Amino acid sequence: MGSGGGEKGSSRNCHLHLPHKKQQQEEVIRDVPKGCLAIKVGQGEEQQRFVVPVIYFNHPLFMQLLKEAEEEYGFDQKGTITIPCHVEEFRYVRGMIDREKSLHHQHHIGCFRV
Repeated sequence: MGSGGGEKGSSRNCHLHLPHKKQQQEEVIRDVPKGCLAIKVGQGEEQQRFVVPVIYFNHPLFMQLLKEAEEEYGFDQKGTITIPCHVEEFRYVRGMIDREKSLHHQHHIGCFRV
């Protein structure tokens, strides 16, 4: 009976820890909108977190960044994907992708107005 009481106490501790962990996960999920993914860019103290739309992953410029990440870290990255380029380089690439997507979107809107 004494060991059974210890098991109940440890399972109670486990339940006490789960809500805290779940709360942290929910905060991270709320931070990342549906259809987006959080990534890390840069190395060392320069490293920053970005939230990008998953459609970026199909863009040739972003695929090149992913290839560099594969060459640097391999396929076995644990947790958040890390892109090893400089933050400013990533911002430049992101801007190019966003401009391209914006122009493509405006073109389609224009076609529907005709």
